[in-house]
Amino acid sequence: MRPECAVAAPLRSKPGRGPFPAAAEWDSASPVVFNTDWQGENADPGRETRVRLLWTTENLYIHFQARYRAITVFADAQPTGRRDRLWDRDVAEVFLQPEPAKPRRYKEFEISPNGYWIDLEIDLDTPERKRDLDSGLQRRAEIGTREETWTAELVIPMKRLATNFDPGKSWRANFFRVEGPREPRFYSAWRPTLTPQPDFHLPEAFGKLAFAVK
Repeated sequence: MRPECAVAAPLRSKPGRGPFPAAAEWDSASPVVFNTDWQGENADPGRETRVRLLWTTENLYIHFQARYRAITVFADAQPTGRRDRLWDRDVAEVFLQPEPAKPRRYKEFEISPNGYWIDLEIDLDTPERKRDLDSGLQRRAEIGTREETWTAELVIPMKRLATNFDPGKSWRANFFRVEGPREPRFYSAWRPTLTPQPDFHLPEAFGKLAFAVK
């Protein structure tokens, strides 16, 4: 049985060049690991996903390590790298729900193997359901052809996630992968949603995200 709680470790030193943590910093964060589909079945080690998280009061840092069988990405995006409907190709995703009083409202972040991204504010109780978040995230991604693994990092300003961030309070969260250009695609989830058809937008299935302190 996979754990129900992911833990973000405190970033102990300031990033060097650019906004990203040093590679050794990620070792302090225990990985969230999953390779089954959205129903918790059909395990595929060749598509295993590992997610590590670090935090400061200014930023949340997320690192994806994704084994792949094939890479399918969009060839175009906006100049910023933002790409609408990014989920129609290979992506790693994180859904974050920091406000327990609003369980059906959460943030969605996606990144592709070639570094395209999208960020959204989701509210399942409104007709439009989603809108652009404009979080100001920073990202980078790399495809490792020899290891058949792609990696990606996100740096998300904490002020765009929580109005008053308190590391003593846990959030709700889930992590996902999608791989493949057409159906049947591989839809993978840390906390299975157990829906008949692939559906990640099930906040009641989210696990917990806790923030470790120094």
